[in-house]
Amino acid sequence: MNVFLNGERVDSHDVCTIEELIERHQIAPETTLVEHNGVALLRREWPNAKLEEGDRVEILRVAAGG
Repeated sequence: MNVFLNGERVDSHDVCTIEELIERHQIAPETTLVEHNGVALLRREWPNAKLEEGDRVEILRVAAGG
């Protein structure tokens, strides 16, 4: 299955949820914001957010600075 991750087409193989996608790409969930098909998701929603062919996922990393 192909999805768009930050604008790039990626083969999600056996990944079925946003949570699995985050884990597969070894992204620290504590500092991550996710938008799935234009809708911002809370971290608790990631395990139930199912991926489908052609979905668009935007992953933003939050960084502290000054």
